[in-house]
Order: sequence, then C-alpha cells, then structure tokens
Amino acid sequence: MQTILLAALVLAFASVAQAAEKSRTITLGLVAKSQGNPVFQAARVGAVDAAKELGAKHKLTIKIDWRTPNEEDAQKQAEAIEQLVLTGAEGIAVACSDANKLTDAINSAVKNGVPVATFDSDAPASKRFVTYGVDDLLCGAQVMDELAKIMNGRGVVAILAGNQNAPNLQIRVRGVREAAKKYPGITIRDAYYHKETAQDAAAKVEQVMQANPDITGWAMIGGWPLFTENALKWQPGTVKCVAVDALPAQLAYIRSGHVPVLLAQQCYEWGYKSVEHLISKIVLKKDPVAVKDISALIPVTKDNVDAFAKNWDKWLPK
Repeated sequence: MQTILLAALVLAFASVAQAAEKSRTITLGLVAKSQGNPVFQAARVGAVDAAKELGAKHKLTIKIDWRTPNEEDAQKQAEAIEQLVLTGAEGIAVACSDANKLTDAINSAVKNGVPVATFDSDAPASKRFVTYGVDDLLCGAQVMDELAKIMNGRGVVAILAGNQNAPNLQIRVRGVREAAKKYPGITIRDAYYHKETAQDAAAKVEQVMQANPDITGWAMIGGWPLFTENALKWQPGTVKCVAVDALPAQLAYIRSGHVPVLLAQQCYEWGYKSVEHLISKIVLKKDPVAVKDISALIPVTKDNVDAFAKNWDKWLPK
C-alpha cells in the first residue's frame, strides 16, 4: 500500500512539474536607444519573432517588455534596466547610448541574477555576457574603403558621426580615420556630431557643406539624414556618399544616385539574436561561444536594392 501511495505521489509531483514547465512565462526586457529610429523598430520585430519561435520550441511563453526612451537618453535607459529587474524580468538586452552611464545599471542587474546582453552598441567594461552587432572598427574602415573607391582615392571627406557619447560610433570614426591613411589623396576634414534624429543630421550636413564647399565626400557611419526626403542638397554624383544602414527611406538615395553604396546592419537580427542568446543562457544554461557575436555588413547598391528592399516587408510592420 505504501509503495503504491509513494508511486502515486511521485507521478503527481512529476505531472505538476511538467505542467509548471509547460506554462512557464519568461519576460525579457528590450531597451533600445530611441523609439523613433526605424533600426530599433526592426530590432523590436526581430525580438518578438524570436520570442514566438523559441517559445514554441521550448514550450514557454516569452514576453518582450519594450522599455525604450522616446529619444536617446542613457539615464532613462539605466532607469529602465532597474525597473525591469524590479518587475521580474529574467533577462535584458540593451543598446547602450552611453556605456559609462549604463555600466553600473548592467552590473547591478547581473548581481541580482538577471543576465544582460548588449546589441548595436556595447558596454565593454560591464558584466554583460554577450554583445551582438558589427565590428565597429571594421565598419568605419569599410565605409572609408567604399568611399575611397567611388572617389577614385582623391578628395576632401567629412565624417557624419551621430552621438558623441556612443562608444560604437566613436570606434567607427576611428575606423574611418585609420582606413583613410591608406589613401594619400584623401583628406579628412573633421568628424561632425549631432543628435541622432533625421532632422538634426540633415541640418548638420547642410551646415557643414555651407561652411566647407570643398567637401567632395561624406563617410556617414550612420544613415540618419537619409530617413528624410531631399536631405542631400547636391546633384547626384557631385558629392560622393557612403552610409551605414539601408532602411526603406534610405534606399531612395540609392535609386536617385545620391548614395552609391549603403552598408546594411542586420538590425532585425539585433532583436532576434539577443533573445536567442538570453533564452540559451536562461533556459539551456549555455553561454555563447564568444562574448562578441559579430554580424557582417551587407553592401546595397543599384544592383541589389530591389531584392534587399523586400526584407523590410518582414522587418517593419506596416
């Protein structure tokens, strides 16, 4: 009788455990740089898609808690990380607007048992367990190499550089400058920083061109001004331009001839891969093969612009 009772209890506990595992809900926080930037909207879609697919695979419910400030604000990002920990998030992914301001918040989350991944822009001194994105030094170098090619190795180049506090952008600027040393006929005029909105970026380009009419090339380590129409005030071909990112609005500049080459970051994958890494660590108890998970830049030109554009039907909601 006792043996039968014990067997029944074991079966009951196993059944409860299986039911609990099947009904487990995991909340993951996603803290991007800004709500309005389409690259982060694409990252959000990637995260939601990964949550659905991995949830089905592991018999979990995975929820994405989007805690991104309206505009870039590292302090608000740090506060979002703290709030996510307090509300029970089991993992967090963050694109760091300012590594110095976010390192303590990341370390505090990890100390409280919440693993943190970074994407797009890293906090290398923090205790994050993985970072996903381009190699920023190589990214800057690739922008410069592509630009030098279409400028035939001669001219005056300006660097459009975005947020001066963003560590990934600082490294990209360095990559541009180092690569430019290979081209004795090219002069770097300066790196120009601005708020990461289309309007601010376009205004910065116009201001710099008015003050420096001899500039013949732009190395845009982010494609911020290309989110607006008619941001480049010159005739196609008169000033050469290579820019990072290849969102739908930016593709128009390929078609118009203003920008011969866009280098597309895999921003949908920022969200997808971050969720993948977090679930692997939380559920499977596996760490990534390497702390840096590098994604390649995809060159977009007139030859492949129409094919590449079809990706956005999936990556950005209508």
